[in-house]
Amino acid sequence: MAADTTSLSRRGILAGIAALGVHGMGRSAHAAETRPLAERMAAYAAVLRYEDLDAATIERVKAHVIDVLGCGIAALDERAVRICRDIALSVQGAATIIGTARKTSPDLAAFANGVAGRYYDLNDIYVGRMTCHPSDQIAPCFAVAESERAGGRDLVTAIALAYEINCRLVDSVDITSRGWDSPVFSLPAVALAAGKLMKLDAAKLTEAVNLAINDHLSTGQTRRQVLSDWKGLSDGEASRNAVFAAMLARGGITGPNPIFEGTLGFFKLISGEANVDVTQFGGHGNPFRINQCGMKAYPAVVFTQTAIAAATAIADDITKGAPAKAAALEQITAIEIATSKRGLVQTGTDREKWAPATRETADHSMPYITARAMFDGDITNDSYTPAKLKEPRILAFMQKITVTEDPVLTARTGGAVPTRITAVLADGRRITREVNDIPGFAAQPMRRPEVDRKFRGNIGKRWTSQKTDAVLKSLWALENTKDIGALLATMKV
Repeated sequence: MAADTTSLSRRGILAGIAALGVHGMGRSAHAAETRPLAERMAAYAAVLRYEDLDAATIERVKAHVIDVLGCGIAALDERAVRICRDIALSVQGAATIIGTARKTSPDLAAFANGVAGRYYDLNDIYVGRMTCHPSDQIAPCFAVAESERAGGRDLVTAIALAYEINCRLVDSVDITSRGWDSPVFSLPAVALAAGKLMKLDAAKLTEAVNLAINDHLSTGQTRRQVLSDWKGLSDGEASRNAVFAAMLARGGITGPNPIFEGTLGFFKLISGEANVDVTQFGGHGNPFRINQCGMKAYPAVVFTQTAIAAATAIADDITKGAPAKAAALEQITAIEIATSKRGLVQTGTDREKWAPATRETADHSMPYITARAMFDGDITNDSYTPAKLKEPRILAFMQKITVTEDPVLTARTGGAVPTRITAVLADGRRITREVNDIPGFAAQPMRRPEVDRKFRGNIGKRWTSQKTDAVLKSLWALENTKDIGALLATMKV
């Protein structure tokens, strides 16, 4: 069992100070904080050990690994996933393309596997000052761990590190309000996790961060107007760039410095000034942020997850005892949806959300998700077939829907992602449901039975049930794995 983080607090802090080259306990904390942010995060990454992880954090790492691997295998046959896989397989290397017996370079495996895990928008979610999908960093950790012949404990530590860097930056900085996209924070998270698996020292880890960030910033256009294939690919591309940056840093390449605080650096041009207190990161007597991450129940953007629950509840009320569900729902003359500010921007501002032409636009459309959930009672991957996107009754029903921000819901957004839906009926009745939280979110985390059930649903009939049992058993013992490649080989489809 992992040691308690509190008992390691003093040892971890002292090790971090030593890594920074700061001496004298009287001024160490202040001196450490005046160093550039990339250096401070690199020092944190360099000293983090498996023994610094508590048992709950190790359990959550394994749960999120199982979740994203199931999501990735479910999406293997999708066109965009197949294209990325084929491109990756044009290069030979030491990292497995998950679901196959073939291998490529670690950076391209990070890309192709990351695309698969992310494609259905069914993987995990973290809600801070903005939202992100930290499990997008699991694919690059697997790719580098396999290439470096690392063991399960090193892999688990790298994944916890990637989550910590990503989520803590999301806590500190909202770049989406300035037009940038969340994969920007995957760059330092993956660079540090990959570099740690490569056993880089703090100086080279710093250069990995500098190199990863400078040339690979993702714009918010990815998630506005007509959403394209890139919505599901952008984080995989960030991982590819970050792994390559770590490889360059290992070879001795240096990058722009200081990347955050420089006169034309990240704070100046991208985010605005921010205070990121690395001493509060997990493992110094502080909880790890992976424990505040949720897992999705539906393949749709996080802001619609509670809307689905509210919409299906209203539909059940209206159609109870009715001979024809669709006819009963036609009693509705208007649907008023209240969401948070970010929910409105992501799902209800662009006119394309009322006539989604692509799956990617539809799974980020509050009107489409709400209408489809009311008529079908659920949202699944089949909710986005071309025929369903063009269904006349759904398109007509969506024109009854308005989406607005409620500042009260905005203030409440964090671990919860609240939505309130009101249906106005022809006879003047108003039926309202407000949902703040659903099973799978951080306040109601999925436990082993729920994680297993979701994994089995994603795997479907690709494997026998006996094989699924064996794979799950191995993944729940991930920290004891000696050969990552052999583990991945058991997942061939």
